[in-house]
Amino acid sequence: VHTDILTGAEIYMIDIRSASDFAAGYIDGAVNVAPGSVLDHIQSEGLAMDDKIVIICYSGQTAGWVNAILRLYGYTNAFSMKWGMCSWNSEFAGSWPNNISNMYSTQFEDDAVAKAAKGNMPTLTTGQTTGQAIFEARVSAVLAEGFGAAKISNTDVFANPDNYYIVNYWAQTDYDHYGHVPGAMQYTPKQSIAYTVDLTTLPTDKTVVVYCWTGQTSANMAAYLRILGYDAKSLLFGANGMIYDNLEGHKWSDSEIKEYDYVTGK
Repeated sequence: VHTDILTGAEIYMIDIRSASDFAAGYIDGAVNVAPGSVLDHIQSEGLAMDDKIVIICYSGQTAGWVNAILRLYGYTNAFSMKWGMCSWNSEFAGSWPNNISNMYSTQFEDDAVAKAAKGNMPTLTTGQTTGQAIFEARVSAVLAEGFGAAKISNTDVFANPDNYYIVNYWAQTDYDHYGHVPGAMQYTPKQSIAYTVDLTTLPTDKTVVVYCWTGQTSANMAAYLRILGYDAKSLLFGANGMIYDNLEGHKWSDSEIKEYDYVTGK
């Protein structure tokens, strides 16, 4: 357990980067665990459901995916570190500056796209019969797939947007203001994905691509939807990787780099 130098809070920090990158520099007190092994590690360490756990990756996106799984599992005080190690020190800041882009700003569209009609939830075949056992089986499956199965590049999406059911995970006002990826439908954060609202408008026979501002929130959403059985993917780096120059907020800036201390070795 690490006592945070800024707040004094006790935090259990899990760094899910590669072993070599971890050894090259990490936050003092962090432990290095592979993304798919985080839940097993937490359980083996006997952490309480309300212990403060912070997941650290390169950009905040893989950490978001892990964090959603932990939250769903009941670890109510789990967090992903915003912007990942890019924000900790300039030594690790390559991921974000190298992926911001304005290359798709002229391809965003303004016409609103209606959501699909409500349908059925995905059919799950886990071999289990109780809700808890089914859930645990799905979590295990999603962890085994890894974040690689839950991410997609903007290049792939724009090459064949009709291949995907594209979810714009923004407020309606932002969808109207900035436009959207071709074919994308607006889903309001913390509202639309509820079962009683629009969850069942998502197709069970098509890949669902979710995008947000930075790819961090959409990574959380992709994990949640994959546990439910949807073929969901997070669009990497979100709007920052598509219309960066147009954004009036919610964007990476080198001012996010805090130049905090780090240690090396293992």
